[in-house]
Amino acid sequence: MTSHPSQPAAAPLRSVARIAALALVLALAGCASLLGGGGGDRERSTIYAPDPRPAPDPAWPRADWQLTLSPPTAARMTDSFRIAVRPTPGELQVYRGATWAKTPTDMLHDSVLRMFEDSDRIAAVARQGAGITADYKLVIDLRRFEADYNGNLLPTALIEANIKLIHNIDQTVAGARTFLVAEPASGTDVAQVVDAFDAALGTISGQVVGWTLTTGNAHEATTHPDARAR
Repeated sequence: MTSHPSQPAAAPLRSVARIAALALVLALAGCASLLGGGGGDRERSTIYAPDPRPAPDPAWPRADWQLTLSPPTAARMTDSFRIAVRPTPGELQVYRGATWAKTPTDMLHDSVLRMFEDSDRIAAVARQGAGITADYKLVIDLRRFEADYNGNLLPTALIEANIKLIHNIDQTVAGARTFLVAEPASGTDVAQVVDAFDAALGTISGQVVGWTLTTGNAHEATTHPDARAR
C-alpha cells in the first residue's frame, strides 16, 4: 500500500492557522482599545454640569438702563469640553474620563445672565440678539478655566476673565476689569475639583454683576448728570 506522508501534517497546520487567526483578532482588538475606538470610552466618561446659584448681594445698586451679553470668547484649549488641569507650570493636561456638559464660555455666560436676572437690580438684561434695545453691552473674554496645582498638594479651580462694558450709543468703553477667582479644591478627585469650579463660577459671576451695575451707573451719571439710579 502506498503511504501518504503529507496527510498527518494537515491537522497541525490547521491548528497553527487557527492560532494565527486568533492572535490577529486579539492584536486588532488591542489596537482598537488603545486608540479609544468604539463607544466604550463615552460610556465610561462622567459628565459634570456645575450649576451655581448664589444669592444676590443686597448691596448691589439698582439700574434703570438695559444690558445685553455678548457670547464670550476664549482660546480653543480654554473653551473645551475636557476638564483642563495644570500639574506643573507650563504643562496643561486634561482629566481622563471626565467632561463638561457645557463649554466653559457657555457656563460663565449662563451663570452671569442668570445672576443678573435673579438679582432684580436692572431694568432689562438678555443675550445679544434677543431683540431688546440695550444701552450697554457686556463683553467677556475668558482667559483661564483650569485646575492648577501651582506646587501644592491639592489643585485650585482658577477662572480668569476680562470684562468690558460698552456704551452702545457711541461704542465707548464705560469700564474694563480683569477678574481672577481661585477656589481651592477639598481633594484631588475630579468630583471635588468640580465642586471647586462650581463655587468659583458663583463667585466670579457675582463679582461681574456687582461691578457691571456699579460701573454702568457711574457712566450714566457722567453722560446724563440729571439721571439717578433708583
